[in-house]
Amino acid sequence: MPQVAARINENQERWLKDYFRTKSAGAEFILPWAVDTFFRAITIIKQLFTTAELKTIVEAHKDMKLMPDNSRLSYLLLRVNDACDTNQAHTRNGASRSSLESKLKTLNDTQATALMVWASAFWVSRSCSADNLDEYIRSY
Repeated sequence: MPQVAARINENQERWLKDYFRTKSAGAEFILPWAVDTFFRAITIIKQLFTTAELKTIVEAHKDMKLMPDNSRLSYLLLRVNDACDTNQAHTRNGASRSSLESKLKTLNDTQATALMVWASAFWVSRSCSADNLDEYIRSY
């Protein structure tokens, strides 16, 4: 199995040891589970949006460093609204701003975070290019 070096805080380490006896046993369970859960969730979440809306969300996350403290619905709304206000991202992508905002507001913080991670990941992926955005949106 490939090795991953994750950074966790003391509370997270204690939690892993309490629930799994060892940090390694916990990490070996949690990480694959989290990845699988993320992909299942993003597949469902993406179905709520049109291609134009998803392109707008991805564009809103260009040059954004996602931080755990800034991963909730309020930040997603702020990021998308800012992209619409400053760059007319919704117009350029052919999305209705009011429809997009309405759909975003139905998400909970966990769903919003999954969408932010997915949108941000495009910009650091090997396939990051305007030509590949449609393929990225269709995948998963």
